Amino acid sequence: MTVLSLRNVTKNFGETEIIRGVSLDIEKGEKHAIIGPNGAGKSTLFHLISGLYGVTGGSIKFKEQEIQNKQPYEINRLGLARSFQVTNIFARLNVFENVRCALLWSSGYKYSFWHLLGRQKELNEKALEVLEQIGLKDKMHFPAGELAYAHQRALELGIAIASGAEVIMLDEPVAGMSHSEAENAVELIRKITAGKTLIMVEHDMNIVFDVADRISVLVYGEVIACDKPENIRANPKVQEAYLGEVVGSA
Repeated sequence: MTVLSLRNVTKNFGETEIIRGVSLDIEKGEKHAIIGPNGAGKSTLFHLISGLYGVTGGSIKFKEQEIQNKQPYEINRLGLARSFQVTNIFARLNVFENVRCALLWSSGYKYSFWHLLGRQKELNEKALEVLEQIGLKDKMHFPAGELAYAHQRALELGIAIASGAEVIMLDEPVAGMSHSEAENAVELIRKITAGKTLIMVEHDMNIVFDVADRISVLVYGEVIACDKPENIRANPKVQEAYLGEVVGSA
């Protein structure tokens, strides 16, 4: 079952064409990586899917509903959540409050202004469950902005799953991490996206080939290949355009 479908999606900034006719289908439950050189348009494509940018042309369907040019919060409420290259959390709230905020809409509170959140037992228990999943329960009272970088990234993942999203989009989830931090992050990603659809942009090819069921290669705003990892690894066009010796020597 296709959960996300892009058809001939384009994005121009003035006269500059950044995304040039991308068509892509992502299946429910799939782990899909989008790779490509710097400036290929990967983050721009993420912005188009998640509603941060409007498309210039083409269509984007999420669960058969057109979402191109919808507001980010509208797309999120349909069941799609994302992270950013730069960590995006409520730095002045504590860890627990960050997760609880993410739970509000999916838990049915919506525009309710008369509930005292501290008294909402079920909501608070859900927040603790998420913190347990991401390994931050012992830091629940820490101001989020004071967490170590790897823990901030984990919290961002927690916020994404707390929203109830079926599709999780991660933009360079292990960027800036040490090798051991990256290994831990990958295990966390595997755990929290089990049974969900994962779409990620990542530069670490070891992680990409280890995690992804399929890989799309974006070069100059166009998808030049979309296939299983072993076929991408052997694809001469991909090697020439991006991976080069990284693939050839593996």
